[in-house]
Amino acid sequence: MIVCPNCNHSNPEGAQSCEACYTPLPTMTNCPNCAAEVQSDATFCGQCGSNLTTSSMATEVEPSIATDISSPMPDLMALEPLLQPEPLVTNNETEAMPVVTTEVSKPPVMTSPEPPSAPPPIEPIAPPFAAPEAMPMEAKLSSTTQLQQQKARMLHIQTDTLIELPPNLSVVHIGKQNDRIPPDVDVSGFPNSEIVSRVHADIRVEGDTYYIEDVGSANGTYVNNLPLPHGNRHRLRAGDRIALGKGDLVTFLFQIS
Repeated sequence: MIVCPNCNHSNPEGAQSCEACYTPLPTMTNCPNCAAEVQSDATFCGQCGSNLTTSSMATEVEPSIATDISSPMPDLMALEPLLQPEPLVTNNETEAMPVVTTEVSKPPVMTSPEPPSAPPPIEPIAPPFAAPEAMPMEAKLSSTTQLQQQKARMLHIQTDTLIELPPNLSVVHIGKQNDRIPPDVDVSGFPNSEIVSRVHADIRVEGDTYYIEDVGSANGTYVNNLPLPHGNRHRLRAGDRIALGKGDLVTFLFQIS
């Protein structure tokens, strides 16, 4: 069957024009690879995909040049060598060859030079000042410790009494005498001490930093006239005003030296 390229109508074999639209039909041929029916002007076979142009060109190529091997080859002219070979030298001829000797000159004798005279000695120059003696390590550590160590104090404003905080404690308890937590700073002898709880506040030391916190007192702790909530802590600085209880009756001034 031949399919019309214009209206896709199937025409019988050998038809030259389409029965439906009278369009000239292409001529058909067989693929040289798979023998499938393809158009004569097709480039590739739709069945096997072979290139139809190369196969057609291979069939059209004819040998154009015929070689005649019956004719005899022309004689080549004998060419003279460009360089004449040198004759080989045998053992007998080597004895007659002259021997070339080379005279080896002796190297000149080197004489050791006279040693240079020694330079005059350099006299040491005295330093303009004597170096200070090295300080022992223990003395350095002690001096450094003394410089870095701080002393904290609490000045009772009502009586102008100065209380030194213990330097070797990390927690300083403030309150009055009791059997549960003995105070490190006892305020029972100050006026109006009845408003201060037995376990009133703590000062915690962390390096060079001091913190104060209320530990559940009845009348509270005030820093710079502001109440300090229970469970919170305040970083103390020199000049802070600490009041134990209400009414600013038991008041201390925090100092660092």
